[in-house]
Amino acid sequence: MFVVLSFAAGLALLYYGADYLVKGGANIALKLKIPPLVIGLTLVAFGTSAPELVVSADAALKGLGDVSLGNIVGSNICNIALILGVCAAITPLRVNPKLLKFDIGIMIAAAAVLLGFYAISRGVNRWEAGFFLLAGTAYTVWRFFSARKADTAETEELPDLTCGLLLSAVMVIGGLAALIGGAKLFVNSAIAIAQWCGVSEAVIGLTVVAIGTSLPELATSVVAAIKKEQDIAIGNVVGSNIFNILGILGVAPLIQPIRAQGISYVDMILMLAVSILLYPIMKSGMKISRREGIVLLAIYVAYTIFLIAQ
Repeated sequence: MFVVLSFAAGLALLYYGADYLVKGGANIALKLKIPPLVIGLTLVAFGTSAPELVVSADAALKGLGDVSLGNIVGSNICNIALILGVCAAITPLRVNPKLLKFDIGIMIAAAAVLLGFYAISRGVNRWEAGFFLLAGTAYTVWRFFSARKADTAETEELPDLTCGLLLSAVMVIGGLAALIGGAKLFVNSAIAIAQWCGVSEAVIGLTVVAIGTSLPELATSVVAAIKKEQDIAIGNVVGSNIFNILGILGVAPLIQPIRAQGISYVDMILMLAVSILLYPIMKSGMKISRREGIVLLAIYVAYTIFLIAQ
């Protein structure tokens, strides 16, 4: 019972920690006159990936490579197949052409490079992490300067944040503290549950941990879809997937190289496959239809059944 309560508490801390981190950080950025588009494409997407960062870094420190890498691979699959599938099933999602011009290509390239690194080292070493970190920094800088030139009428809508800088700073600090504490509870209890159920660390990382750390993306994208803010719903997922690889796998392996023998090529290839599949789905009619959303959901359900049945 204690393990289950710890798991639930960790999940809650991850969710609300990410929520306060994003809101506080976005408000500070707005107060400092940072362009709203930059906030939407970087802070919101990257902020909702904060649980993946702290969980993967904590797991890497503990030598739990299967959980650390499985969390990233599973989250990227979850973001596309489950989250966009759910959002499109709620309402067809209109696609911003700008995503197709550059960001989708970056997401696919990042997944392909990760597959290549995995084939070489069965994980991610420090040199490979350094490459991801440099690529992630270059992408963020490019996004910042390109967004400054964008027409403000085309920027994503952000929540109406009216609190002062001091309260915003408290929200950011409190959010980070909740994320760190929640990650420790979540990882420890998830491993304990996996061992109790006889499930491998790789499977628990690819499913339970991945879905748990993707809750901020799920909440953000579903609410955005309901409010007809399709750019946020899709952009949040694409931005988060890019950050998961270039940002998180650019940091966590620098702390401790990741070795993940339990992650299979099926998992890695599926991550790349759904990333590639998203391009023609988005390009056809410049939207993700309900039927295509259901197809994505079916892929995720089939993959989950496959993992459990192994």
